[in-house]
Amino acid sequence: MTRSDIVEELAARFGQLTHRDAEQAVKTIFDAVSDALVRGHRIEIRGFGSFSVNRRPPRIGRNPRSGESVAIPEKRVPHFKPGKALREAVDQRTSELESGKPS
Repeated sequence: MTRSDIVEELAARFGQLTHRDAEQAVKTIFDAVSDALVRGHRIEIRGFGSFSVNRRPPRIGRNPRSGESVAIPEKRVPHFKPGKALREAVDQRTSELESGKPS
């Protein structure tokens, strides 16, 4: 699912929202999540999951072409941990699709 798919779904579910309003709502939410992560905050959406920033320590990697060692600097990367309700819903729906049962 892409960002534009989310906008389309939002506009379809809420008839009072114009496409432009739905697009603005999605942009505002994504910007708020991004800004909070940049500031180092953790975001928790009950029943869905949490977003946080993980630190990857510096390490020595290897250039695949030449085989020489390369120093890879420390990084901070976004991390998503799904909530229990999301994990259970995905597991249930996936197993229903695999067994051929309709949901």
